Amino acid sequence: MNLPSKVTICEVGLRDGLQNETKIFQTSEKLELATGLIAAGFKVIELGSFMSPKAVPQMADTDKLFQDLNHIDGVELRALIANKKGVERAINCGCRKVKLNVSASRQHNLANLNMTPEESVAGFEEIVNIALQHGIEVSGSISMPFGSPWEGDMPLESVQSIVEAYLNVGVTEISLSDASGMAVPNQVYSMCSNMQERYPQVKWWLHFHNTRGMAMANILAAMQAGITQFDSSFAGLGGCPFVPGATGNVSSEDVVHMMDEMGIETGIDIEKLIELSKKVRQIVDHDTDSYILKAGRSKDLIRK
Repeated sequence: MNLPSKVTICEVGLRDGLQNETKIFQTSEKLELATGLIAAGFKVIELGSFMSPKAVPQMADTDKLFQDLNHIDGVELRALIANKKGVERAINCGCRKVKLNVSASRQHNLANLNMTPEESVAGFEEIVNIALQHGIEVSGSISMPFGSPWEGDMPLESVQSIVEAYLNVGVTEISLSDASGMAVPNQVYSMCSNMQERYPQVKWWLHFHNTRGMAMANILAAMQAGITQFDSSFAGLGGCPFVPGATGNVSSEDVVHMMDEMGIETGIDIEKLIELSKKVRQIVDHDTDSYILKAGRSKDLIRK
């Protein structure tokens, strides 16, 4: 198998996981989780989002998180933004990395924003310019590139047009986000191979939801296509409010466990991650989509 020796995992639970919870975590709880993730070895963490506190109250304290954690070196802390107000908040609290998002589903984007995906990205130019002027890096993500509940399969050309729109505004780090949970491995392999060949200047990330149990297989397919950067969420928290029956993001401990068993380096301490994910599950007080939290590591079965 054509597999990498090392991968990078971005923990998105503090944003994509907690924003879907009815319980609003205290800032102190989030800080404890963030420091726990750093201690476990994560080098890329999505701390939150700069969305309207009225719309997403779970993310209202993202500014405070950045203010308290900016002193930590060697860890990329990023946040999701949607508009100029978001980048202004990032500047004021010392955030050094922001991520923009647009849907590959035209129907979804038109219904929500009354714009095509390309028009949405073109509107990001002012935001990107402001961010770069203040030393803030900008990445972009494309939701539902592998399929949507509205259009079904997504034409490759539609996804490519959004990539080119991002490149036109100066964004060269892009995430393909399977928010609908509709991706399958051969499709992932084909798209990832095509995108890397067509856009070698882009730094690619993959973001899989485990709605139909395909996330781990899709990660494996992406690795075989040469992708080495993936998002995941502690305890498998998350989901997509626009997709019927959607479950959470692929579990961080499931991904790290698979990499460990395959001899692929992550730099993450699986035991510390499992303990932290158990704590998250206890706080949310409901079952979560994590195989490792249910069954433990394979190595735990072997009696010494």
